[in-house]
Amino acid sequence: MTEQPARICILGGGFGGLYTALRLSQLPWEPLQKPEMVLVDQSDRFLFSPFLYELLTGELQTWEIAPPYEELLQNTRVRFCQGAVSGIDIDQRRVHLHDGPEISYDRLVLGLGGETPLDIVPGATSYAYPFRAIADAYRLEERLRLLEESDADKIRVAIVGAGYSGVELACKLADRLGERGRFRLIEVSDQILRTSPEFNREAATKALEARGVFIDLETKVESIAQDSISLEYKNQVDTIPVDLVIWTVGTRVSPVVRNLPVKQNQRGQISTTSTLQVHDHPEIFALGDLADCLDAEGQQVPATAQAAFQQADYAAWNIWASLTNRPLLPFHYQFLGEMMALGIDSATLTGLGVKLEGPLAYVARRLAYLYRLPTLDHKLKVGFNWLARPIIEALSQ
Repeated sequence: MTEQPARICILGGGFGGLYTALRLSQLPWEPLQKPEMVLVDQSDRFLFSPFLYELLTGELQTWEIAPPYEELLQNTRVRFCQGAVSGIDIDQRRVHLHDGPEISYDRLVLGLGGETPLDIVPGATSYAYPFRAIADAYRLEERLRLLEESDADKIRVAIVGAGYSGVELACKLADRLGERGRFRLIEVSDQILRTSPEFNREAATKALEARGVFIDLETKVESIAQDSISLEYKNQVDTIPVDLVIWTVGTRVSPVVRNLPVKQNQRGQISTTSTLQVHDHPEIFALGDLADCLDAEGQQVPATAQAAFQQADYAAWNIWASLTNRPLLPFHYQFLGEMMALGIDSATLTGLGVKLEGPLAYVARRLAYLYRLPTLDHKLKVGFNWLARPIIEALSQ
């Protein structure tokens, strides 16, 4: 009897999952060793999340930042399955999908990302807008359009969280709304961009001040209502009228992952070895937001797109190595710097000895992310569009 090919099941098509799948399909499999590969995601599109802000300003279009998985995987041996994971049986090595087939596996990649926790403040689930997925951007776009079409003199926006997402949103939306926009950036700690390099923090502070964004530091959100937000500062609560609240704080591991009988940290992230394998389950690899990983040097790997992008290479190699009896490689995380969009046509960038801000950083950020788009075909399409679009716009005037 011929031996069944191994099946690799990859859950989650973000930076960790999709890039692992693409890398696996490029590795040198022997004809008789070629595994079956399945990528599962509840959306039909990959999201290049660092570009999500540019949808709101019209700088980029959906097809550029969110290409369909079917298109990205068409020249690979990876099969795409759209569905939401309802459970994982790690003893039977089976994945259960809502209203979908059961998938057995020989190797499992957990790259399901995280969720935005809205239920920690009264009213947030009903009235705050998260900003993590393409559906969030569409919902926010619709709300902004209604506000822009209204007779209101001012559009009052509160953004909860002064991390990367909050700062980038504040600058982009301030540029979009112009004089009509009134922005508050609410942060529970004593500074914005707490984990960011000093150069980027200073550039961001300047960008926010230039756009008239009011920053509430050491301020806690007490509750959110339909047209107001209650804030606590130094034990005093103030209720402020708002038209829109955007929530960018926190990430939580999905219940499916939390329910797995494996070693986890207090936040429910799965503990892995330096080879990205789950403790006591070497057939399972975990990466991205849901993984608690120390790399080969013992440094904590951050839950960022940059880290997941790097982990994907190692996860793919180690899966290939484990199926072809080769040694596995411990993950080495390399901090390559940090880039942030600070409004339309402006950004800040630090890393590898370079510090840039303004339009030049904006172009450098665009090019760096173009290089990281998932496939050569998609890179070429997007790159050509970026070159052609200004010419077409100039000719049509």
